[in-house]
Amino acid sequence: MRGESYPSDELNRRKPVSLPQVKAFVFDVFGTVVDWRGGVAREAAPFLRRHGATGAQPEAFADAWRNRYVPAMRKVISGERPFEQLDVLHRENLLDVLPEFGIDQNAIASEEIDELNLAWHRLDPWPDSVTGLQRLKARHIIAPLSNGNIRLMVDMAKRAGLPWDAILGAEVARMYKPDPQAYLRAAEVLMLKPEELCLVAAHNDDLAAARKCGLRTAFVARPYERGPGQTKDTKAESDWDVVANDMNALADAVGA
Repeated sequence: MRGESYPSDELNRRKPVSLPQVKAFVFDVFGTVVDWRGGVAREAAPFLRRHGATGAQPEAFADAWRNRYVPAMRKVISGERPFEQLDVLHRENLLDVLPEFGIDQNAIASEEIDELNLAWHRLDPWPDSVTGLQRLKARHIIAPLSNGNIRLMVDMAKRAGLPWDAILGAEVARMYKPDPQAYLRAAEVLMLKPEELCLVAAHNDDLAAARKCGLRTAFVARPYERGPGQTKDTKAESDWDVVANDMNALADAVGA
């Protein structure tokens, strides 16, 4: 299903959108730029076979691991725990999810856990991501504004060919989205006003938080990010500045 188009009047706005103040496009990455579910499932499959979880679906494992993502970050945002890199949170969440699939973490070498945790560093881009980013890069600064840590983002970019100008996000702000500091710090380090940044995301809640901070907003639809049964974020739920069905459509919409 990857790379298909999902035509509708809302998703296929082709009339250029005027964003004269925008000097940088910053991007949510997991789900918006890369396919986290497919990549994690691909690497989980041999792990599950090796450890006897032969009846487990790799996609279900990926979903269960990802479902711990937001609750783990909320503990940082609330001040319940100090800031930790996402790699640390991902590894903790991985250990928590193993018993759900009948796997005893104590029977697995630490190095094997570390290797599976690096699955998040090796995610594939959606088919339109690289070309769309390259087009936007020609006239604008482009950077991830992700909850992923810098090394994770760098490894992913090198493998996937993502042409970032800089790496921004949680590790720069020492805070996770949707805390305002994550968005405002990105503007600060780029020496830009918030309204000179446009957040691109497939998630309405991320865009809503960015808008509250003064950023411009662009929704890119990824209706199969969470698999064929996805019910959340299948469409734009507000009057975002731009609505597009992929990165190339976004580039078309802003005249890139």
